[in-house]
Amino acid sequence: MSSVPVTTWSLEQTSPADLLPAAAPDDDVRIVRAEVPSPEFSRFLYTAVGGDIHWTDRLGWTYAQWQEHLDRPGAETWVAYDRGTPAGYAELEPQDEGVVEIVYFGLAAAFRGRRIGGHLLSQATARAWDLADRWPGRTPTKRVWLHTCSLDGEFAMANYQRRGFTLFDTEVTLEPDVATPGPWPGAHTA
Repeated sequence: MSSVPVTTWSLEQTSPADLLPAAAPDDDVRIVRAEVPSPEFSRFLYTAVGGDIHWTDRLGWTYAQWQEHLDRPGAETWVAYDRGTPAGYAELEPQDEGVVEIVYFGLAAAFRGRRIGGHLLSQATARAWDLADRWPGRTPTKRVWLHTCSLDGEFAMANYQRRGFTLFDTEVTLEPDVATPGPWPGAHTA
């Protein structure tokens, strides 16, 4: 199997004041927390958003792996709905010492380029900053971070920087050159 170079950029905010919120889109877009852990729904979001941008690391997870992942205290999934249809999501993962990672973030292909991404990122970042308010006993958030890579959507890095994230690390690795599975195996968006 051939390999391709992939650049991964890690970005962070170290204060809630770093967040530069985007304006809400004109459409009827709501951001709602998925409060009931659902492996089916989480896998749907993962494949719908990441299927065309090389998200493959969780495709082989079993139902039990998804459930265990979702049941971790403090883990949250925030979903953007455009007129009732899931458009994208952000997954928050609390870590030690008041750190929260935005582990996954993105929009399904049909919803990109409509100003939903900036709004979703603004809301997800704000929820990362106030995560301890919803989870008694958690250390208040001191840092929010995420990573993006050269395989992600073309506007990802610019969106993160416009929301106030700053670059703290860059890494280049060789990754297997795998075909994107599309929004589901066998489907292609083009």
